[in-house]
Amino acid sequence: MNSKTHKSGKVVVVGDGACGKTCLLEVFRRNQFPETYIPTVVDNFVKEVKIADDKYVSLALWDTAGQEDYDTIRPLSYKETDLVLLCYTIENKKKIPNISRKWLMEIKNYCPTSQFFLVGLKKDMRDMDDPTIDKSSMVTEDEGKKIADNISATRFFECSSRTRENVNLVFLEAAKHIWDTKQAVSESGPCSLFSCMSCCRYG
Repeated sequence: MNSKTHKSGKVVVVGDGACGKTCLLEVFRRNQFPETYIPTVVDNFVKEVKIADDKYVSLALWDTAGQEDYDTIRPLSYKETDLVLLCYTIENKKKIPNISRKWLMEIKNYCPTSQFFLVGLKKDMRDMDDPTIDKSSMVTEDEGKKIADNISATRFFECSSRTRENVNLVFLEAAKHIWDTKQAVSESGPCSLFSCMSCCRYG
């Protein structure tokens, strides 16, 4: 009988206000889509993810506020982050510059050693039969992939919280990434003072 092995990691979710971060987390957490928008300041919870028969990862997931009013509070969430989910909504190309001008700079400033996934949200809007939606302004999947390449994102995903498409996949891959990263560190053995200074986070 295989014994259960376990690791844990911290994942911070960032992106513009109302881009769909909280819906993504709530669907993963409770399998329920929130029908009303309630702005988040900071929220966090832990959920265990099974990545193999005997391997589990406890994800400490942090939801953050994307509005400028919280720019001074949000950095407090970054301490000891293992992975960042940099989110955007596919519904409006005009917000894309914020990915590199704001969010990428913030990640590099507050958690420079952490890798990040780029996650396009609300992909179900492409298939909506709604004449009020301007689909010409949407970010295509190929455009999202190019952005991910340009900013050196570790992974790229598109998902829909409303339809649940790829929601669990995002967090499964996040858990696998954390497992692999921590496993590599443990297998490298104790580090010297010099190597610790270059590879370990402080703060």
